[in-house]
Amino acid sequence: MDWLLTPGPVRLHPKALEALSRPQLHHRTAPAREVFLKARALLKAAFRTEGEVLILTGSGTLAMEALVKNLFAPGERVLVPVYGKFSERFYEIALEAGLEAHRLDYPYGQVPSPADVAREGYAGLLLVHSETSTGALVDLPALSRAFKEANPDALVGADMVTSLLVWEVALEAYGVDAALSGSQKGLMCPPGLGFVALSPRALERLKPRGYYLDLSRELRAQREGESAWTPAINLVGAVAAVLEEVLPRLEAHLSLKAWQNGLLYEVGEGFGLRPVPEVRSPAVAAFYLPEGIAYARVKEAFAQRGAVIAGGQGPLKGKIFRLSLMGAYDRYEALGVAALFREVLSEILPAS
Repeated sequence: MDWLLTPGPVRLHPKALEALSRPQLHHRTAPAREVFLKARALLKAAFRTEGEVLILTGSGTLAMEALVKNLFAPGERVLVPVYGKFSERFYEIALEAGLEAHRLDYPYGQVPSPADVAREGYAGLLLVHSETSTGALVDLPALSRAFKEANPDALVGADMVTSLLVWEVALEAYGVDAALSGSQKGLMCPPGLGFVALSPRALERLKPRGYYLDLSRELRAQREGESAWTPAINLVGAVAAVLEEVLPRLEAHLSLKAWQNGLLYEVGEGFGLRPVPEVRSPAVAAFYLPEGIAYARVKEAFAQRGAVIAGGQGPLKGKIFRLSLMGAYDRYEALGVAALFREVLSEILPAS
């Protein structure tokens, strides 16, 4: 397959491929510590925080669970708007962690407003910045501000899995206390790493729980350039290599991602497809399936052209399809993908 158009994992960045071709590092050596510290510093810049970023070997879901369990104690009340599969996951993790999780439900594709979260009596708010399952983007600064006006001592945790290196992100400037992401999305690396970014305020209020997920233990080790447990050190090197390449030209990179995703929507809407999200994230384009056409038909049409796309999740399964240029695609490759998309739609849609 030449065209990986799924919203994760994504097409790998050349710098990631180059880094992964190097010999295996031992994680308790000086060269590995140098790589680890470099990656942490670059991730701190990417998250735009004055705090610290921890690198965890695992998926974004592991980072999500680590954030919840290390910032909130059992019995604390948290507010969790649910507007897609991954905000649903935040809610499920909060329940499993023993929190008193209050759920606000929205139709998949819609997003909460600041007025919705301006409710008193909560220790935390858990939000997904870019909801990958629907292609929706929330106004994270506005939501954080409204919530903290009602709950000044509370903490805001954010899933930035498909907004990091795809859309503008920040911790303190957005009113966010902790955020998480993963290696296989905007960072254009293979799956296998999760990241937890902690603002100075969050660092002061850690409530470590668990064994592998104990972020205080990880913090002590990672300040010295190591991990408490065996890390996927070569993946850490790939992340550092990509960030070194992308961060100096981040504004141009974010503009490219926005243009590319807009191009996908332009093609789909030009054929009469209905977009799923009311506010669009640049990470993924999501469309309702044309009437009378099954997802399998759309998937096969892309596959015949060497492309892989994604379907719907949760209540949208069998109702939508998603495609993404979040990976390492330049402007001209995006135009090629747009041409492929037009060809698919010309084939599957009935002639007018």
